[in-house]
Amino acid sequence: MIDHDRLFKELLSTFLVEFIELFLPEMMAYLDSESITFLDKEVFTDVTAGEKYETDLLAQVQFKGKPSFFLIHIENQASNQTAFGKRIFSYFARLYEKYDYPVYPIVIFSYDKPQKAAKSEFKIDFPDFSVLQFNYRVIQLNRFNWRDFLAQPNPVAAALMAKMKIVPADRPKVKAECLRLLVTLNLDPARMQLISGFIDTYLDLSPDEVTQFESEIQQVEPTVVKGEVMKIVTSWMREGIEQGLEQGLEQGLEQGLERGRQSQIKLVTKLLTSQIGQLPNALRYQIEGLTFNQVEILGEQIDSFQTVNVLDRWLTRLEASEGFEGEKAEMLSQLRERMGVIAPKQKQKLLSLSAEQWKTLRTLNFQNIEDLDSWLSALPTDNES
Repeated sequence: MIDHDRLFKELLSTFLVEFIELFLPEMMAYLDSESITFLDKEVFTDVTAGEKYETDLLAQVQFKGKPSFFLIHIENQASNQTAFGKRIFSYFARLYEKYDYPVYPIVIFSYDKPQKAAKSEFKIDFPDFSVLQFNYRVIQLNRFNWRDFLAQPNPVAAALMAKMKIVPADRPKVKAECLRLLVTLNLDPARMQLISGFIDTYLDLSPDEVTQFESEIQQVEPTVVKGEVMKIVTSWMREGIEQGLEQGLEQGLEQGLERGRQSQIKLVTKLLTSQIGQLPNALRYQIEGLTFNQVEILGEQIDSFQTVNVLDRWLTRLEASEGFEGEKAEMLSQLRERMGVIAPKQKQKLLSLSAEQWKTLRTLNFQNIEDLDSWLSALPTDNES
């Protein structure tokens, strides 16, 4: 389950000024942006409902050029609640009573539906007398069009576009545009990771959407921006692999490693295909025969493979470093041509063959991987020879 409050609190506590610049620019005229101090969360108990509530974000700030302060209170609301205005007023009253500072209340409505305008006030009226009209700022994300923020050089825009009004068919495009905007902001790695994680959480794509997303990435210009976007996608890929590996390790080390290897291969192959086009079978077989660590290295260097020839040379050098050179490299290539993928364990067995066994192998005409595997398994080990 998504921890909406935590995600929004991390985003806004890191980029509070940028949030205000984007949605409440008028406040910047009197806000001393160097004076922000985040206060501990406040816990309020609703005696009638028997529930406890915590403020999402509370900051003390100074009026520009003055010795006086005010509070900024921001609540993120991920679901539609009919009595929400009453709760915000209760927060306001208790904060004002405790701190004796003016309180600027802001509510971010981040739910997907309904899209009708949310209330921005809480009133207490009598037929002959109005006792209270309490107003609070509303940022209702599903009423903003994401396209209106494409040109905003603001990290909060890059993140919150993922929660704005999006036609379902546009989800892959929005994710690509969020990343495009993000990489142009020149943020440090920690802030980049915070926002990219926010985007990936709220735009979790289906397999079909992922295919469209990869196509959108290829259209990103200029090339240097596309390269930075690809780095973020690769980091997501590694995180997914690590999570899958951790889950697999619970079922056994060997099984977990193999599951992680297969996940790496699938994602790296998909990224290479989107980057340089359809891979020849020979190269696909080589990639599928790499070890866990080798695929990880391939993923780390994926930006450098802009043509099939460059990838081919890299894989050839990698196998040469293992010991597949000259006749051995030629024999391995012939085996793959006939049978497809030669797994890492089978490659290790091939490398352990004696000169006589290599000579015998060249006379055999295996047509399927099972026959090769059986022959290799039946060979005597060093202790038996």
